[in-house]
Amino acid sequence: MKKPVVLVVMDGVGETPEELGNMVKKATTPTLDEFKATCPWQCIKAHGGAVGLPTDDDMGNSEVGHNALGCGQIYSQGAKLVNESIESGSIYQSATWKDLAGSVVEKGTTLHFIGLLSDGNVHSNISHLIAMLKEAKKEGVSKVRVHVLLDGRDVPATSAPEYIAQLESVLSELNDGSFDGRIASGGGRMQITMDRYQANWPMVKAGWDVHVHGEGRYFASAAEAVETLRAETGAIDQDLPAFVIAENGKPVGAMQDGDSVILFNFRGDRALELSMAFDGDASFDKFDRGAVPQVKYAGMLEYDGDLHIPHKYLVNPPQIRDTLTELLVAAGIKEYAVSETQKYGHVTYFWNGNRSGKVSEELEDYCEIPSDVRSFDECPWMKATEIADKVIEAMQSHQYGFIRCNFPNGDMVGHTGNLYATEIAVESVDLELARIKKVCDAEGYILIVTADHGNSDQMLEKNKKGKIEVRTAHSLNPVPFIIYDKDERHEMKEGAFGLANVAPTVAQLLELKPFDSWEESMLK
Repeated sequence: MKKPVVLVVMDGVGETPEELGNMVKKATTPTLDEFKATCPWQCIKAHGGAVGLPTDDDMGNSEVGHNALGCGQIYSQGAKLVNESIESGSIYQSATWKDLAGSVVEKGTTLHFIGLLSDGNVHSNISHLIAMLKEAKKEGVSKVRVHVLLDGRDVPATSAPEYIAQLESVLSELNDGSFDGRIASGGGRMQITMDRYQANWPMVKAGWDVHVHGEGRYFASAAEAVETLRAETGAIDQDLPAFVIAENGKPVGAMQDGDSVILFNFRGDRALELSMAFDGDASFDKFDRGAVPQVKYAGMLEYDGDLHIPHKYLVNPPQIRDTLTELLVAAGIKEYAVSETQKYGHVTYFWNGNRSGKVSEELEDYCEIPSDVRSFDECPWMKATEIADKVIEAMQSHQYGFIRCNFPNGDMVGHTGNLYATEIAVESVDLELARIKKVCDAEGYILIVTADHGNSDQMLEKNKKGKIEVRTAHSLNPVPFIIYDKDERHEMKEGAFGLANVAPTVAQLLELKPFDSWEESMLK
């Protein structure tokens, strides 16, 4: 190869000319501005069909985004995988479904569903839950309890009552003398259950206590809980405290021996820890689980294919092969990956095709910088400086032919809904880009700057009544793809490209022959 390559993922930094809520445009970004004025660059697609999702109404996310970035191909992902399985009925023919549903029918026990209650299609889809509820009744399950995690992140920030009403309507239609279905517990996704990367186990314990033991503040219904807790706290859905639905002074859905439990989220990062708690034996030490009921547990997917978490799952994940890392290893090129905890798994596990271990211990070095356990809008610069320090250190070592990093700021701060903090987050990344650019010049690296999806570029939106509201979900906007090289101008083809075209472009810059399965390079 003529020159090594550094690839920077500005997580959640999309590209659009729209001004409303566009904190990328509002931010002061001299480095990005200079790149766009002087370098070859274009917008590439980061959502919908470009990352294996069902339709172009489906926003991208960091998991499928990094899968596509790292493998140069488009695989059916998440919602699309589950959709296909439900439509074909294969999900109900799986050994896992037959085991869990058949067990509760035989014993007369309860089938529990836990998951994110929305149609955001990033972690889950309420339609999958509804389909399984109907099938459960059809197969003779007599009692179902649903433990709802409130979204307000991949969907409008205060939309939980709509999804609760939709679920209650379905349950009301199903409930008769032979079937008893109810919501049993819940809470905001950033308060309970859905931690990731083992950053905040107390958050998982809080979910465990309400879902499994029915321990928490009692309410007569989920709608009453949301209304009351929002009035008391002013929190948007994702931050609402936990609640338990009770009747006659007792929780309606505490889990018992012989029950079955399905986590219906399909995205892995925020499903792993709860799965570890359910699958864990007596040696589990992340938190005190109390008296652990003997239940059968399964996830919608296998959330970690190498560690086999969970032990049982309903739908087989995509088998991603021929990744960029495999190409680099075959060529003997050493690589380096770094981010802070919030996105560390994305530049390693997801980048390498949902593989936990390294392809080569000798040729891959990883670095995780611990994230702060706090609301990210309190510290919007997050660990950008430390990440850049590590990238610079790696470049100056001259050990690596390919270096990749992820700056989580635009996404993680964007999800808080704090516009001012997000402006600072984008500016923080731009400051570190300037430092990396300077060292690329000094050490002879090509720099690629891109993103995995949008977020900070669209933080306001008009609701159905025309009122402007804060938007905390990812956007459907494309992302920038920039190539900076002080010694050569690398011209790009014209065309419609997406994240899967990035790996082939990196391979061409490194003068490597791509896998035949890959999409095309964007370079002429």
